[in-house]
Amino acid sequence: MTNSTGRRSIGIVLNGVTGRMGYRQHLVRSLLAIRADGGLPLRDGTVLWPEPVLVGRNERKLADIAERHGLSDWTTDLHAALARDDVSIYFDALTTQRREKAISTAIEAGKHIYTEKPLAMDVEGALSLARAAAAAGVRNGVVADKIFLPGLRKLKRLVDSGFFGRVLSVRCEFGYWVFEGDWQPAQRPSWNYRREDGGGVALDMFPHWNYVLEHLFGRVRAVQATITTHIPRRWDEEGKEYAATADDAAYAIFELDDGTVAQFNSSWTVRVYRDELVQFQVDGTHGSAVAGLRHCRAQARGQTPKPVWDPDLPPDVDQRGDWAAVPDNEPFDNGFRVQWEAFLRHVASDEPFPWDFAAAARGVQLAELGMRAAAEGRRIEIPELA
Repeated sequence: MTNSTGRRSIGIVLNGVTGRMGYRQHLVRSLLAIRADGGLPLRDGTVLWPEPVLVGRNERKLADIAERHGLSDWTTDLHAALARDDVSIYFDALTTQRREKAISTAIEAGKHIYTEKPLAMDVEGALSLARAAAAAGVRNGVVADKIFLPGLRKLKRLVDSGFFGRVLSVRCEFGYWVFEGDWQPAQRPSWNYRREDGGGVALDMFPHWNYVLEHLFGRVRAVQATITTHIPRRWDEEGKEYAATADDAAYAIFELDDGTVAQFNSSWTVRVYRDELVQFQVDGTHGSAVAGLRHCRAQARGQTPKPVWDPDLPPDVDQRGDWAAVPDNEPFDNGFRVQWEAFLRHVASDEPFPWDFAAAARGVQLAELGMRAAAEGRRIEIPELA
């Protein structure tokens, strides 16, 4: 509904908002931040005003969040929230195991869907949701936050300018040490380490790597991987010991359509000795770049030194000193907010949004085939999804 001031309200059910990501990134740093700035301007001159409806299972937590931020609209009844005529969008930040059923319910209610990834536990579930959303005619999208980060936006600028020439390889190091939970509390919820609850670093991160590679370089055509559980026992939020049935490290090689080789290490059992928690290095015939979450540095062919390896002499060259910072050239807002704004415009004014359920299904497929490649000890080619 658009009022006399040109402000148009849009109701958004936020399911799972009591979790860390749902609360911090999606509610506070995205939707409430948009409201704090006066709403989202649209091309037709109106201003879109998000109206969050908080949904979860814990009444106390929901009431506390609502009071903290001056909100009053919350409920533990998802079906009642989805039945409301003033609600247009359903957002899902539930655990992976619960996501498919909740999204199916929202599709049946005729709501547009925006969700965290992975879309489903397996590729068949993801495809089922994609088909159902298409049949219902509802707009759909999945969070692809990494490509909206400043570091990767600068890297994309280099790609689009032809800086690399022919891209040869991509290397990614991602992860950090997640404490086991016995002598220090873990930084991630315990369900992440139980396969039966949808946990595992491969299912969590391979969908990320799929959309990053597609966005920057192209489709993945084959995968081989070693996926393992380095720490088999952990302690949950109540201090109880449990068996870690999900993988906590995945070492993968992805082959792209154009022959580029991408090596990605994803681990919750690694200690960080790099500038940021994730680091991408791209090497091409004309130049190379290293990007993190915020920063990107590059070295062009003409500025590449000629190193000589001599084990008998101490190093006397500052290898990092020959790399130049890629400038910002534009302001960078929170990546989750930027994508929320894109999805809201997609729903409200039909602007394009390529990160839909079909794209998300390819990410789930990569995770599924990566785990199969690891289990069978072989390289697996990735077929087109029907």
